[in-house]
Amino acid sequence: MPAFLLIVLVPYLLLNYYVGSRLWQYIFCHVLPGWGKAFWPLFWLIAATPLASRIKTLPVSTQVRDFLAYSGDYWLAALYYFFLIWLVADFGGFLARRLGLLTAAACKPLVVGLASAALVAVLLAYGSWNARNPRVATYDVTIAKPAAGLAELRVVMVSDIHLGPIVGYERLKGLVAAINDQQPDLVLMPGDIIDENVTYFVERKMSEPFRALKPRFGVWAVFGNHEYISGKAEEVAARLREAGITVLRDEYVKVGDSFYIVGRDDRRSAQFGGRARHELAMVMAGVDRRLPILLMDHQPYDLEEAAVQGVDLQLSGHTHVGQMFPNSFVTGRMFEVDWGYLRKGAYQVIVSSGFGTWGPPIRIGNRPEIVAIKIRFAEQPQ
Repeated sequence: MPAFLLIVLVPYLLLNYYVGSRLWQYIFCHVLPGWGKAFWPLFWLIAATPLASRIKTLPVSTQVRDFLAYSGDYWLAALYYFFLIWLVADFGGFLARRLGLLTAAACKPLVVGLASAALVAVLLAYGSWNARNPRVATYDVTIAKPAAGLAELRVVMVSDIHLGPIVGYERLKGLVAAINDQQPDLVLMPGDIIDENVTYFVERKMSEPFRALKPRFGVWAVFGNHEYISGKAEEVAARLREAGITVLRDEYVKVGDSFYIVGRDDRRSAQFGGRARHELAMVMAGVDRRLPILLMDHQPYDLEEAAVQGVDLQLSGHTHVGQMFPNSFVTGRMFEVDWGYLRKGAYQVIVSSGFGTWGPPIRIGNRPEIVAIKIRFAEQPQ
């Protein structure tokens, strides 16, 4: 709890106070000057919705909880962009006052407030539409190893679905239909399938749409950090098995004597009460490196480790490419590749921007995606 207060709650309250102050100064002190005493209680009620929606013991109906989740997560997006816009506006106002072009006043220019509100509304509307319209990203990959009996393999990768109150049953049905349209031989899901609370998955019977997936070589997954945040990793694994999805947790499977799928546990599993993941060399003990090796690892860190171990193709997600611009500048610095394709000799990596969203149900500066990969194998050992 002390760590939560220090890292999350205190910054969140300060951020809301800053944005609330500017909302009043730029807009409401002009249009509702007599509402000063009512403004802050109403504002803090809105600001509390993201936190309230995540209190599992809150005595409200499912419909109310869903409403709180939607409204609260949209508020997070609005808060973020109001903060960025008014930070720039405040700096401009400071320079203008220093140059004598503006005088200090209790109410700031209304035109700036209205323009800011209009810009935020446009960003939320576009970002919401964008988040609900995924594209199919295609890659052609060659692995210079033979896969007994296979000349090529059609793989669909879907990461970061984040099933829950935002990405629900109907969107999952649409995702499954889109996957089936690609006629894959293999479906791989590198983490964050379920968003924190497995209860939504169970109550909304989300295992049913998944059962319509019937690829020749099965549906395989690994855990991301969100499967562990719930504190119910074992139940998540069981529910996914019911849906026809096999979770690999620091283990591998040899498929049809043709290729391997290696699944790593999430690098933050121990932080959320799970077991610490093993070194990749230990996970891959017994793997025949002469066959093609496909690795799923939710977070695209420590790429050299996989390259050293002879992995041919790594599939990852997690980054969302920042999800909301300009966060992509941060993910671009954090990861060697935060989206797209990277090759290092025989080792290749594809990082997906993900299908769903976490927190605000919007995407700006990137597209949600389903990844279709055609893998060609060598006819003879190279």
